Amino acid sequence: MAKKLVDPGEAVGIVAAQSLGEPGTQMTMRTFHYAGVAEQVPTGLPRLIELVDARKEPANAITDIYLVPEYVKDQKKNEEIASALEYISLADVCHVTENFEKHEIRIKVDMKFAQSKGITVKDIISKMKEGLGKVGKIKSKNDQVLFQMNTSFAKLRKITMKIKAIPVKGVKGLTRATVVHDKKAGEYFIRAAGSNLHDLKKIEEIDYSRIYTNNVHEIEKHFGVEAARNALLKEIKQVMDLQGLLVDVRHIMLISDAMCARGFVEPVGRHGLSGRKSSVLARAAFEETVKHLVNASLDGEEDPLSGVTENIIIGQTVKLGTGKVKLMMR
Repeated sequence: MAKKLVDPGEAVGIVAAQSLGEPGTQMTMRTFHYAGVAEQVPTGLPRLIELVDARKEPANAITDIYLVPEYVKDQKKNEEIASALEYISLADVCHVTENFEKHEIRIKVDMKFAQSKGITVKDIISKMKEGLGKVGKIKSKNDQVLFQMNTSFAKLRKITMKIKAIPVKGVKGLTRATVVHDKKAGEYFIRAAGSNLHDLKKIEEIDYSRIYTNNVHEIEKHFGVEAARNALLKEIKQVMDLQGLLVDVRHIMLISDAMCARGFVEPVGRHGLSGRKSSVLARAAFEETVKHLVNASLDGEEDPLSGVTENIIIGQTVKLGTGKVKLMMR
C-alpha cells in the first residue's frame, strides 16, 4: 500500500516558498546563450522574477517550431521555412525620404540586402499597393520607387510612417530564425526570436501540435490555462536546472497550480495571489497596508483567522501540524 505523500497539517505552501526562495537568492546572474538566436535570453533570477510576476511579454521570447513529419529531417526545407519566417518590414529593406515640394515619397531599395532575403522591387511595389490601397501614384525605376500624392504635408508624413511599417516578408513578431539540429532525435527544428502563434498556425508545413514558446501568456491564449500551467512548470524547472539547483518538482507544481487556479495566469505579488488572499490581515501584512485595512473597514469585512500570517500577527497558535489538533478532556 502506498504511504501518504504529505503529513496531514503540513505547511506545504511555506515549504514550497522556502524551497524556491532559498536557491533563488543564491542564483548567479549568469547568462546562457540559446544557439545564437536571441542575444540574451534571461536565465537565473531575472527569468524567475519574470515568470513569477507573470509578465505580459518576456524580455526575449523564443519559439521552437517543428515541421510536419515528412519535413522534420529535411534540413533544406527547414532552412527555406526559417528564411521565410523572418519578419522584414519596408523600413528594413528600403531608405524612405520625403520631398514635400513635389508631394512625393522616394523609396530607395537596398538591393544587396533585398537579394540576400529573396525580395524584388516588384514584391515591394505589390506590398505597397496592398498596404496603401488606391491612394496616389506608384512609379519605379531600377532600385527606386516613387510614390506621389497631392495632399497636405501632415497627411504625407502619416503615409510615410505607414509605408515604413508595411510588411514585406515573414511573420510579424519573429525577428531571427535559425535551424537547429537535434542530434538525439535526429531531427531539425527552427528556433526563432519572438513569438506569434496565431500567424504560425496558417503555415501548412508547421506541425502546430509540437510548437512551443517561452511566452507563457501566448500559450495560455492559444492552448488554454492547463497548457500555460505546464509551460510555467517547465520554464521554472529549466531555470533551476540551468543553475544546477535541485528543487523537488512538487514545489514548482504547487506554485504553477496556485498561479493558474483562477482559470488564468496571475502573478504572485500584490496584483495577484498575495493581493487576493481571503484574510484582511494577511493582505495588509504584505504590501499596501493602509489600502487593505481602509477597504476592509469600509466593507465591514471579517477575518476568519484561518491562515498562517494572520495567526502569527495576533500571537495565536497557527492551525498547522500539532496546532491542528484540539484536545478535549472530560
